[in-house]
Amino acid sequence: MSTVTESIDVNVPVHTAYNQWTQFETFPEFMGGVESITQTDATHTHWKTKIAGVEREFDAEITEQHPDERVAWKSVDGKSHAGVVTFHRLSDDETRVTVQLDWDTDGLVEKVGAAIGADDRQIKKDLDRFKSFIESRGTETGAWRGDVTPPK
Repeated sequence: MSTVTESIDVNVPVHTAYNQWTQFETFPEFMGGVESITQTDATHTHWKTKIAGVEREFDAEITEQHPDERVAWKSVDGKSHAGVVTFHRLSDDETRVTVQLDWDTDGLVEKVGAAIGADDRQIKKDLDRFKSFIESRGTETGAWRGDVTPPK
């Protein structure tokens, strides 16, 4: 299992950063390797990725979502993949976005990439692109403010 945790401070209010993050279909605009995401209902997405030549297609379920606080998900098929993004208000116009991802590496390319820190660098670059994306817009492309609570 490989784990990456990265944070970035963005110069937008917490609700703007959170609202943009709930627009999963825009992820290819700032996430390297994500070719497309289709939201199939309020808690399910379908992902197509191509990272270091490895193509994957999988479905994910949003397991927890609380406006302006966090979004958590896990894969429901294929290789194990899970993550959480948290949003921390630093000031009226500044937010810390923290991403934690866990996934099963498969094959030599993925295992070597994880071992030499390529995954950490990719997530950092993705967060840098998210920062540029949301700060240059100044507003989110949309929002889903529903609440998803994990089953007991």
